[in-house]
Amino acid sequence: MRKIIGIGESILDIIFKNGQPTKSLPGGSVFNAMISLGRIGIPVHFITEVGQDQVGENILTFMRENNLSTENVDIFCEGKSPVSLAFLNEKNEAKYMFYTQYPENRLNVVWPRIDPDDILILGSYYAVNPVLRPRIIEFLEYARERKAIIYYDPNFRRAHAHETMRITPFLLENLEYADIVRGSKEDFETLFQLSDPNKIYTDKIKFYCPNFIYTRGAEGIELFSLEKHIHFDVPEINTVSTIGAGDNFNAGLLYGLLKENITREQLKNLTSEKWTKIISTGIDFSIEVCCSYDNYISQEFASHYTATH
Repeated sequence: MRKIIGIGESILDIIFKNGQPTKSLPGGSVFNAMISLGRIGIPVHFITEVGQDQVGENILTFMRENNLSTENVDIFCEGKSPVSLAFLNEKNEAKYMFYTQYPENRLNVVWPRIDPDDILILGSYYAVNPVLRPRIIEFLEYARERKAIIYYDPNFRRAHAHETMRITPFLLENLEYADIVRGSKEDFETLFQLSDPNKIYTDKIKFYCPNFIYTRGAEGIELFSLEKHIHFDVPEINTVSTIGAGDNFNAGLLYGLLKENITREQLKNLTSEKWTKIISTGIDFSIEVCCSYDNYISQEFASHYTATH
């Protein structure tokens, strides 16, 4: 059976509303997608790192409870597991503060086995962090050699905007490895000061990667491939929290790729009908997460979705 492999940070999110903490739960951009995929029954492997402390132990327990193997986790002794504070505004959109204390030597893990047409997902600052770059490149090379589908979500937040110049070469390398790039309006405004999806695709993405998905919240989704540009509307909903919305769009889209049994070779000329099915799954997952304070789809949603789709 095909599997999905993620690489990224694991972090404890503490969510604040009206100045008061309302919930804490494990998170991280790729982590959130992995939990949702584990809940829906996809074989998932997650490469990450946590400290040998209470926060780290809670994250490892949570991973095991949600069908994620912990055999590719670097558990470090020096330093502490990272924590983020997420402050929700009146629109339930989050601003973040991050607290990290990593050791000098990082990501000491054995790579999981990759087979042809498995899917690798990476993203966020983790994927362009200069400290981790040698290991990230090593893993991308391995995934490409093994003919995996590589899915890249830059997920580049304003908190890192001052580093844009420094990380741009790594970003462009990631685009070149990718088979699909998915990014939000905020990502490309921060990276390139651009908000026109056509221009972003033509000037910044197309040369490196043919398949580009641009998401802009309630304004909908734009899909670009070499021969297509399709707009998708998204339903109007009352959001509780947008934390994890993009991460779970990713999870749903990857689930859609597997459910439709799309191979790396088939990605080159997918029909509009196939793309519509795949992106609709991403929208379903994203909406589910926006309706709660959780960063991932609920167990109930996962059971119902597999039974009815």
